[in-house]
Amino acid sequence: MRSLWRGSSLEALLRRHHVAPTCAVSPLHHRGYSRSSPLAHPHRHIHGEKDIAVIGGGITGLASAFSLSRELPEARITLYEAGSRMGGWVHTKQMNVADGTVVFEQGPRTLRPGLPNGLVTLEMISLLGIEDQVITTSKDSVAARNRFVYYPDHLVRMPGPGQSPLDMLGALFSEPVFEGAVWGFMGETFRPARPREVEDESVGAFISRRVGPAVADNIVSAVFHGIYAGDVYQLSASSLLPLQWLYEGRAGSITAGFWTLGKGVQRLFERRDADIIWEYESRGGASGVPGIMDASVFSFKRGIGTISEALEKALRGARNVSIKTQTAVKGIGPDPSSGGVSITTDEKNPPATHTHALCTLSGRTLSEVSSVPLPSLARMHAVTVMVVNLYFANPALLPARGFGYLIPRSVPFEQNPERALGVVFDSDACVGQDGPGGTKVTVMLGGHWWDGFDAFPDEDEAAAMARRVLARHLSITDEPTLAHVGLQRDCIPQYAVGHETRLRAAHEALAAGFGGRVRVAGNSYGGVGLNDCVRSGRDAARGLSRDEVGGEEGTPPEERTGLEHLARPRTWVPYFKSPSAAET
Repeated sequence: MRSLWRGSSLEALLRRHHVAPTCAVSPLHHRGYSRSSPLAHPHRHIHGEKDIAVIGGGITGLASAFSLSRELPEARITLYEAGSRMGGWVHTKQMNVADGTVVFEQGPRTLRPGLPNGLVTLEMISLLGIEDQVITTSKDSVAARNRFVYYPDHLVRMPGPGQSPLDMLGALFSEPVFEGAVWGFMGETFRPARPREVEDESVGAFISRRVGPAVADNIVSAVFHGIYAGDVYQLSASSLLPLQWLYEGRAGSITAGFWTLGKGVQRLFERRDADIIWEYESRGGASGVPGIMDASVFSFKRGIGTISEALEKALRGARNVSIKTQTAVKGIGPDPSSGGVSITTDEKNPPATHTHALCTLSGRTLSEVSSVPLPSLARMHAVTVMVVNLYFANPALLPARGFGYLIPRSVPFEQNPERALGVVFDSDACVGQDGPGGTKVTVMLGGHWWDGFDAFPDEDEAAAMARRVLARHLSITDEPTLAHVGLQRDCIPQYAVGHETRLRAAHEALAAGFGGRVRVAGNSYGGVGLNDCVRSGRDAARGLSRDEVGGEEGTPPEERTGLEHLARPRTWVPYFKSPSAAET
């Protein structure tokens, strides 16, 4: 198979299928939503120079402002950040030990170079000139080959590369974590499809119907603990498993959908994602980043914070960008006199007026500061995660080598009373980041297990809880040389059942109330990962830069919100396994 990153095979394929995609998903018809409903009071469109407020200095806000500064060099851009530090949940801390420096991550620690959103991040890295700071973990590394789930009282290696078929088969039939999985997947194609009127359901309910409740509880819940720190019986299947949802809806089962809709292709991409792949492939991809072709994940020598630091440096050096830290936005509303947006920061100063605002605050926070009612965003929920970084001097401390392990919801309480979500073996997951040769791990606690809590463990309590997890699960009782604890409040939005319905309602309200003057981006809308946030900011910035020429599929500027793609049916484009498949 030729690489996606080089050559013209992907470009030719996507050109061939770009105009006539394989299938289109009809829009869901929800009560109270009409795609063609008129704007309540549209604002007049201002041609000429833009004065744009970017609200929020997290990774989405930084990426948005960076993209805007390049796409609209004549625009005035003001970045508002409530705190004194930029980067949001991207927070790297370097701590000294006798033999060197240890890098601790309180937010994301590694990134995937995968399609399509990884391409956007890789291009931004090249534009920032920090390619030489990238360190990669290869696809042949122990971290890439060994990923574990803890169930019910021991580590279980998940089937994958580097294992013989015999070993995988033996594990599937002997390990309790895989109970029901083999027969569940074999019988999936024969199970009845969901009723046509069902527009969404939880991930847990969906997997339970299609494969079996044991798979949902033992395996899928662990995966979603690692990504969303969420409850699979609350998270939306149609939003988080859109391709599997499509397959069942169109073909009656996931298996049948893969073969009838995909016709043997490796996967389908939404057209807006395929457009990005085609665009980057036509420009030579991301080959400027060393080692990325063979990488499973990547990070930076000084941590993921390298990205936010480089973005901030670039923005402070841009002539058309102004950064206002410790300036919390307390109000956003239409400005009738100018037709633009009014931004209120405090009672001492009059509101600032901008032609547009690109808001990267959480959906719930936006609903609290917007003068335009946004009830669907007010209902969005986020979970809190306690992150405990530990460093041990002993380099051979781990009983197993790999990326780490996740803990499913079905683990007995006595095996996880601390309500840990998982443990990352950082010293394996990101080799070459630390000076000394010890063992570094991160224990993640809380998430949906802590929903409704009005108080959380302090740093000492959290460190003790993390050490108890390591002692019980891995028999690690050594005293850590370094410990760092951080409570990330409301850090991961939960895409609960009905998520896309709520976003469509938000799009309608934003378009009606602001007439295209306010766009949204960030982890409340299009994915919770760093790559997702960078892509979201880039898309919103590009939408603003193209107001004069027509946006995505010709959406008028006054109807753009950053969520306008949800007002149209999804279209899907096939990606074939090999160039020869494109010729059949």
